[in-house]
Amino acid sequence: MSRPPVDLVPADGPAEELTHNPYNTVTGGIWRTRRHGRPAVLKLITPPGREGPAHWAGSADPGHWNYWRREVEAYRSGLAARAYADAGLAAPETLAVDERPDGGVALWLADVAGRTGTAGTVADLGDVAARLGAGQAAWLGRAPDYDWLARDWLRDYTLTRPVVEPVPWDHPVAVAAWPAPLRAALRRLWEHRHALLAAADGLPRTLCHHDCWPMNLVFGDAGPVLLDWSFVGPGPVGEDAANLLLDTFLDGLVDVALLDEVAATVVDRYADGLRGALDRAEVARAVRLTGAAKYFWLAPLMLGRAGGGTAQSYDLRGEAEMFAGRRPLLELLARWADEQLR
Repeated sequence: MSRPPVDLVPADGPAEELTHNPYNTVTGGIWRTRRHGRPAVLKLITPPGREGPAHWAGSADPGHWNYWRREVEAYRSGLAARAYADAGLAAPETLAVDERPDGGVALWLADVAGRTGTAGTVADLGDVAARLGAGQAAWLGRAPDYDWLARDWLRDYTLTRPVVEPVPWDHPVAVAAWPAPLRAALRRLWEHRHALLAAADGLPRTLCHHDCWPMNLVFGDAGPVLLDWSFVGPGPVGEDAANLLLDTFLDGLVDVALLDEVAATVVDRYADGLRGALDRAEVARAVRLTGAAKYFWLAPLMLGRAGGGTAQSYDLRGEAEMFAGRRPLLELLARWADEQLR
C-alpha cells in the first residue's frame, strides 16, 4: 500500500488506497481521503516518462489513446459533468485541480456514496445502458471541439496490446479449458482483427467514455455515477455498451452465469436509450461488432502469458480458473466475430 504525498494529505490523516490499474503509468495513485473536512478521492496524474509497461505508457500527444492530461481536461472543462448529464448519468463533482511542482497534477473529486458497480444487479446495468444510449444519442454525428479528445481510441488501444506471434493456440492450459472449435474461432477473430476494426469504422460516431465497466460505476441515491474519464473521445456507437457488457465479467468480479441475461438486457436497454435514433437491429449489430473489435487480442495475449504467472490488475483468480472462467465470455466474442465476418 502507498500513501499520497504528505503535502497533500497529512501524515496522520486518513488515506485509503483504492484499487486501480497500476500498470498505467499515467496514474500515480488513487486514494479515498478528505479535503477540507469533506470526503474526497485524490488521483495523482503523472506525466510521460514514469517507469512501466510500454503498452501502458502515457503520451504527450493530445490525441493519443493514453494522453496523460485527458482526464484533467475532461473535469476542468466540465465535459465529464455534462457529457451524459441530460440522460441522468453523472460524473463526480470536481473539487480541485492542482498543478504540482513535479509536473504532475492532483485531481480532487468528491467521494461518491453508494453501491459499487460490482454490486449492481442486472437491472442496474440495464439502467446504465439505457442512460448511456440516451446520452450518446445526443452526440450522434458530432463531438465536442477539444483537441485533447482521443482521436481513434478503439483502434489505437487494441493494436498496441502486446501480443507476440506466433500465438500458441494449442498451449496445454488452453487445450484444457477451451475446446478446439473455440480455439479455432478465437484464431479467426485474431486473424481478422483489421477487418473488424474497418467495419467498426463504418458505424455512426458518438461521444464515448471508452472505459465503462463496473469498477468505474457507483450506484448512488441520485442515480449512477461514471468515473475515470481518461479515455473520452469520439467512437463508434455501441462500443461503450459492449464494454459494459463484457467487462462486467472479464475479471471474475461478477458471476459469469449472468452473462446471457446481462447481454440481452444491456443491448435491449441501450437501444431503448437511443430512442429510435438507430434501428434496433443495427444497435445490436453495433454492440456485437465493437465488442469483437475491442477484444480480438484477449485470447492471444492470455496464451502468450500462459505459464508465466503474470499478475493481473483486478482478476485475482489462478491461471487455470481464469482460463475456464473466461470461456463463456470468449465463446460470446467468437460468435459475435463469426457473425460479422460472414
